[in-house]
Amino acid sequence: MALRRLSRAVRRRAFPIFVVLTLLFPFVVEMLIHRTKWTVPLPDPKDVDGPFETGCREPDTSQPREKAALVMLTRNKELEQAKHSVESIERHFNRWYHYPIVFFNDEEWDQRFIDELNATVSGEARFEVIPQDVWSFPPWIDVDKAKASIKDQGERGIAYGGLEGYHHMCRFYSGHFYTLPALKEFEWYWRLEPDVDFMCAITYDPFVEMRKRGKIYGYAQALWEVTESCPSLFMEMNDWKESHRIPTNNLWRAMMRPSWVPFPLRRLFAAPNRDHDRFGDTWSRCHYWSNFEIAKMEFFRSKEYQDLFEYLDKKGGFYYERWGDAPIHSLAVAMLVDPTKVHHFEDVGYRHDKFFQCPANAPGRQLPDSKLLGSDSYFEEIEGGSGCRCECDGRWTRNHQAYCLNKLKQPVSTYRPSFAWLR
Repeated sequence: MALRRLSRAVRRRAFPIFVVLTLLFPFVVEMLIHRTKWTVPLPDPKDVDGPFETGCREPDTSQPREKAALVMLTRNKELEQAKHSVESIERHFNRWYHYPIVFFNDEEWDQRFIDELNATVSGEARFEVIPQDVWSFPPWIDVDKAKASIKDQGERGIAYGGLEGYHHMCRFYSGHFYTLPALKEFEWYWRLEPDVDFMCAITYDPFVEMRKRGKIYGYAQALWEVTESCPSLFMEMNDWKESHRIPTNNLWRAMMRPSWVPFPLRRLFAAPNRDHDRFGDTWSRCHYWSNFEIAKMEFFRSKEYQDLFEYLDKKGGFYYERWGDAPIHSLAVAMLVDPTKVHHFEDVGYRHDKFFQCPANAPGRQLPDSKLLGSDSYFEEIEGGSGCRCECDGRWTRNHQAYCLNKLKQPVSTYRPSFAWLR
């Protein structure tokens, strides 16, 4: 009798649990299907984008050069830092290829800076002053509101958010940089920063290899953006993407963080969140760190990209928030470029600030008897290394936050944008 009563009690309690599970089941299935749509398949090994060269190559100083330049935005007070970077890139690359270096400044150049950098480069050095209308608040910005926001960003500890010049710089590199008359003759650029180090010899011409292999954008590092710096950027870029009916490719998927919330709660959850799209999904904040990038100017000069930049510029986020050129470049590349046209320079040893990658030296590929490279040093070789004569000081790492980097390296797609020139 007691056993029968216990059995009935268990059934009574189990029934509501069963009902709840039954009601939840379709929502769980829908959520799993939704997340599956954002899954990026692992590439076939033959499609993996490896380094242009594993180890050293004898520099071919006789081959034609591309219409390319190294560019650096700096100021007179950063003379020592700029000189340090130029000495490093000259030692590890440009002493063989002699590409011009174009220096940009938002103020008139000091003659000492010009003299010392002219004496440091192996090719031509050019010193350009950024037009005032490019390095200033645009007419549609409420200057008082912008300055108050910049002050507030500084007080809240957002990195560089309290520096007005940094906001101008982000806007400059996001759009106006590519249309400057000083760069009109160039088809490619390699961005340099003051106070960076290159740790491996780059014995091939990356501009030539990018062209030969159909690449458009190349990077060395990837890491997470500071959330507080650009809370509404993704929403604005996604709105532009949807309004122009841009198809979603695997690189865009790799940059996203799909929602775990089932429909229809997903849309309700998205409504008050400015960093979500209308389906409740968001950007993971993983992006290419643009202080090192080698890219084709044509992409950033294209009508599609310049339209996107003008749309963002009118939103005011370069000043009311701290929208950076790195996430804008990254999301634009993910939106508009076939993933197979993006290249990770994993063989380049590079340091900026506290972040670095140093790929170690490829076994049997260091050319110890090379006359151009010299043969007066011993370079340790490590199994799995891809670099040429890297000086890593025992630091062998692919990148900061490897998961972020690996997500962006993963996509391989047959997606083809509708923009004919990208094909």
